[in-house]
Amino acid sequence: MIPFSILDLSPVVAGSTPADSFRSTLALAQRAEALGYNRYWLAEHHNMPGVASAATSVVIGYVAAGTKTIRVGSGGIMLPNHAPLVIAEQFGTLESLYPGRIDLGLGRAPGSDGYTSQALRRNNTQADSFPQDVLELQQYFQDAEDGQRVRAVPGEGLNVPIWILGSSLYGAQLAAYLGLPYAFASHFAPTHLLQAIHTYRTQFRPSATLSEPYMMVAMNAVVADTDAEAQRLFTSVQQQFLNIRRGKASQMAPPVDDISRLASPDELAGMEQMLRYSVIGSPDTVRQGLARIIDETGADELIMTAPIFDQAARLHSIDLVAQVREELASVAV
Repeated sequence: MIPFSILDLSPVVAGSTPADSFRSTLALAQRAEALGYNRYWLAEHHNMPGVASAATSVVIGYVAAGTKTIRVGSGGIMLPNHAPLVIAEQFGTLESLYPGRIDLGLGRAPGSDGYTSQALRRNNTQADSFPQDVLELQQYFQDAEDGQRVRAVPGEGLNVPIWILGSSLYGAQLAAYLGLPYAFASHFAPTHLLQAIHTYRTQFRPSATLSEPYMMVAMNAVVADTDAEAQRLFTSVQQQFLNIRRGKASQMAPPVDDISRLASPDELAGMEQMLRYSVIGSPDTVRQGLARIIDETGADELIMTAPIFDQAARLHSIDLVAQVREELASVAV
């Protein structure tokens, strides 16, 4: 069976604080580790009241310190917001503290709005230098050369796996050209997923890092004992997307019984399109959904969000996903 992993934004639920979110994130990571999930990634977003993982490398260190074996990394660091040297030093520090467990996923989008980009002291042309910035970052992780004037300490000589993240053909082409693993953000931007997979696999060039393509597909997974309860839990993330589209980002709201009372038909159709790579339901329903996605995409790994308001329900959801994973594995054998 292919590996299953977790993508987390440390959601700030209504009535809570980021400190509460970090404790919930660590508890989720510890449960994921006990259940045999492969990696636990955190995403960089800024100026979003419902997301606490803005200082992503700091949260990665917190999670890595509270776990023992699971890989921990970024899904991703938005490289246009940072100087490559700073990221090399941060992740060189993490790799030095938690050797063999750190991943560095890189995104090209700013992960924020224009005003926030200005507040981050970055400009709108930074994304255009993304390929060059990735190459510069790779160089900092290599052994220092004689006379090298700028070095990442810590960082140089460390084997920190770099991933390219994307939601379009651009990232697929870059990952293929550089011979790097690729993760697609189909959990919220699924339109070009299958085309990106084809592009990445057919254009892939083996590198010192990777001899053959490795593709990870992101999706939402909300699992409960019944289909009705899972659908109700899923309304929290639906409300988040609805508020973002209305320009009213907020903390994660509690679930509601009927999302159609809060959204127009056009808004519901838009959410259904954006969130169509989601498995929502009981274990039986989710088993079928996961099997379909694995068959459709040929993914080498799945990475799943667990966007649920209640922490106990969130933990139960990843418990049930792990149960389904084992059932799929037994069928595959």
